[in-house]
Amino acid sequence: MAGTVATLALASSLLAACGGDGDKPELVWYINPDSGGQAAIAEDCSTDEYTITTQVLPQDASQQRIQLARRLAAKDPEIDLMSLDPPFTAEFADAGFLAPVPQETLQQLEDQGTFQGALDAATWNDELVVFPFWSNTQVLWYRKSFVEKAGIDMSQPVTWEQIIKAASDNGGKIGVQANKYEGYVVWINALIESAGGQILEDASAGVDAKITIQDEPGEVAAKIIEDLASSSAAPSDLSVSNEGTAGSTFGSDQGSFLVNWTYIFHNYDDTAPDVAKDIGYARYPQAVEGEESRPPYGGIGIGVSEYSDQKDLALEAAACLVEPEQQGKNAEMTGNMPASTAGYDYPALADIYPEDLLQLFQESVNAAAPRTVTPYWSDVSSSIQATWHPPATVDSDTPPSSETFIEEILKGRKLL
Repeated sequence: MAGTVATLALASSLLAACGGDGDKPELVWYINPDSGGQAAIAEDCSTDEYTITTQVLPQDASQQRIQLARRLAAKDPEIDLMSLDPPFTAEFADAGFLAPVPQETLQQLEDQGTFQGALDAATWNDELVVFPFWSNTQVLWYRKSFVEKAGIDMSQPVTWEQIIKAASDNGGKIGVQANKYEGYVVWINALIESAGGQILEDASAGVDAKITIQDEPGEVAAKIIEDLASSSAAPSDLSVSNEGTAGSTFGSDQGSFLVNWTYIFHNYDDTAPDVAKDIGYARYPQAVEGEESRPPYGGIGIGVSEYSDQKDLALEAAACLVEPEQQGKNAEMTGNMPASTAGYDYPALADIYPEDLLQLFQESVNAAAPRTVTPYWSDVSSSIQATWHPPATVDSDTPPSSETFIEEILKGRKLL
């Protein structure tokens, strides 16, 4: 009897997932935890043929990866669509978890002006494997009152060295992300890329990729982190700082500079209107004076599961979800910017953001440096966190020691 009940329950759940009793199919989209944008466009893109529903993934990106990877490895057919963080795209594609993106979608993405950085982050082995949805980037936020006091001309590019000195000399604190998590690696990667380097080269070689974190750009990155951590501009919570705590530092009486994502512009509207009026913005700081910065790249690509029972419908739905109007609507609701120039034409965005800030966002996305696209990124990132944290311990020995450790992890000679 127990076995019969279990069998009936399983059959019932499968029928429900497929839209049983003659109902139209239900496509389940596993989304990252944002404020309503994805649910709204799921409703917009539902049709007479199918309904798109959403399930929210965990807050932490690594936990998102674990939940999806475990279910896809088991060939779970109840995942149709998924919001994927760029660092995990290659891993999922290499494992065969993602359905190929149709050729006609490539033309759609080109026609709507998808940013090159978004395409790069969505590509593995020269093939587009997810649908670029939103493309976030970081800029340098500053308190206008502080830079006036410090006498800095923010109409010109500034370096990390300059802002660290200005904050130190004028009682300011700089907000960064330096906790032992992915956000810290985002900062390290941006510093290395801004200095003209990469963490890995020839990533398609997998565990045999060339590790280059100890090259001169890695030394530049380590020096910047060391200089900030040892200065009076370092906030007291530097070693546990994340996007939220860095934003709190910026909003305090000691707020001076902050590197953070696009949502910050309206972060203080209701809670600290005086701070909101005091916010200025500029291109991400240069790591090397005279060399253009490579800001961090973040975003979401929409993947279609290879194991979905409704794969063709899910591919059709994904193409709708990344249309410019949907990208724009999501940006309006969440502050996560579109992955295409056409998405920026969504009228509401011009009412929410100044024109020059929207231009800065697009310029920064175009110049942004995605983290290395490799199926082993999770191991690489964890290795960097293990050797570069806490920031107060970073010095000239950090890049070579981290390079050795990354190689040992990738070759299986050590465990994380």
